[in-house]
Amino acid sequence: MTKSSAQKNSQQKITQHSTAEYFAKNLQQVGFSSPVKAVLTTLKESVDNSLDACEEGEILPEINISVKRVGIGSAKNTDLIEIKVEDNGPGIDPEYLPTVFGEYLSSSKFGRGRCSRGQQGIGISAATTWAQLTNASGVKVISKTKAMRKAVSCQIDVDIKANKGAMKEKETIDWDRSHGTSVVFRIDGRVQLNGDGGLLTYLEGTTLVNPHLTLKYKLLDNEPVEVKRVSEIVPEIPSPTLPHPHTMKLGEFMTHAHLFGKMNLQTFLKKGFSRVSDEAIKAFVQNKLPKSFLQKPITSTSESEFKTIFQAIQATELQNPSTRSVLNVGEEALSKSIQRLGQVDFFSVVARKPKICDHKPVVVEVAVARFLAKQNLSDEQSAVQLLRFANRVPLQFDKAACAITNAVESVNWRVYGLAQAKDNLPFGPYVIAVSVVSPFIKFKNASKETIDASDDLVEEIRRALMQAGQKLSRHIKREVSAADLERKLQHIEKFGPILVEYLGKVVGAPKARVKRAEEGLTKLLGRDSKAAENKLSVAETELAALKAKQKDFNLSVEESLENQEEIVQD
Repeated sequence: MTKSSAQKNSQQKITQHSTAEYFAKNLQQVGFSSPVKAVLTTLKESVDNSLDACEEGEILPEINISVKRVGIGSAKNTDLIEIKVEDNGPGIDPEYLPTVFGEYLSSSKFGRGRCSRGQQGIGISAATTWAQLTNASGVKVISKTKAMRKAVSCQIDVDIKANKGAMKEKETIDWDRSHGTSVVFRIDGRVQLNGDGGLLTYLEGTTLVNPHLTLKYKLLDNEPVEVKRVSEIVPEIPSPTLPHPHTMKLGEFMTHAHLFGKMNLQTFLKKGFSRVSDEAIKAFVQNKLPKSFLQKPITSTSESEFKTIFQAIQATELQNPSTRSVLNVGEEALSKSIQRLGQVDFFSVVARKPKICDHKPVVVEVAVARFLAKQNLSDEQSAVQLLRFANRVPLQFDKAACAITNAVESVNWRVYGLAQAKDNLPFGPYVIAVSVVSPFIKFKNASKETIDASDDLVEEIRRALMQAGQKLSRHIKREVSAADLERKLQHIEKFGPILVEYLGKVVGAPKARVKRAEEGLTKLLGRDSKAAENKLSVAETELAALKAKQKDFNLSVEESLENQEEIVQD
């Protein structure tokens, strides 16, 4: 074979693939690497979309969830799982349903710099693809907006070759709500309820960082559960923010520039980034940016020129971006929300002010709680339960590589009264929840399961944890002091009267003086066990009398009824 024919054959083998085709072959990258993760990811993406839609529509969210086994899965050792998520959001216009559920990288939030849960336009389309690959049908959707007289019901599939959504079985139906969306996925999977990858863990975490959410769910054969909202305030999502030029690599800078078309460089820098003013552009010129480049169109700028521009920008000190683009749950709302998870005998909540980490606005919130139900675990038996959140979404996998985990392990919890092995999570019946919110969170993978551990971000999380740890330390010290005092009081109560009695005998004190000494000891201790026993005795006597009266009353009622029956018979 000649060289030219070999090159021709190699060129014929090169083919193009759509985005949908890539993800269909690599769904493990977006959270579908196992049957257990497939169920959790499908549920998570559906709930994320519902919460974002409700907040966009300024609606207090009410979400109904149902997860059940409906048969045997097509793959070995899997079940056919039906996942249904229904919300009271604004609904989706029928013409956009194929785009939302069947097209990858198609999202109103893509690249907008907002603190929303979904940003990439991948997750829900990947769930549709998984349903299609494992059960031969995509997602069944019901949607209704306020402007629609009737709801639209249809099935959405993914056209994998073209990366387009396909609508099937469309019909209009009557629906029992004025607006909202319902999605039903049937997929191969396995249900895990508890643990780091469990559905219950995910739902409890979701209610924790969304105090304005009312959530109803039924998982498998368990009883239905309703968790009512503790806040009537819909979070106000801040306006989108532009990226800071110091957060980009050269390739990212060039790609970002080409989104602005024929615009000249000076206009692009001011409109495409935050904190780039006329003064900043003058500083770029002083740092070897040729002035002639400023009026040159982006489309005619060469790669070498882009490199010169980029180097000048990186060499210039710029003002940090604004922190107005971030939102937080708030200490008061988080304090109320944490008590929805169970009976708490201690909790501390810390909401840090927004900070700049790696030239990105970030807000960190921490809650440390001790639940009564968990206190049968000793400090040596189990590590604390760590709940991680990014943009108010629970993170449940790849815990070890996450910035949040690194920060928790780097804190010396022994100082605050908890047992801890070096560079590990502390031990004890506690829950530590850490929430990171930013319009530019950097994840380590497309499935958004773990936050990249930059030094700035880890340090900011550490500071929040140490503030919460200080509150915990003060509480533990009070508990230790109270327990120590109680032990001392018990010893005095036990041996004090004996000591008084024998001292009275030694000095030959009269009985009245011994009695006064015992009363003085009781007064000194601040409690009178005999008085308490007397009160208990009186209370028991009163209760017995009340029961006797109730019994007499019941007997008299029965006799009265019997007499009435006899009169009627006569």
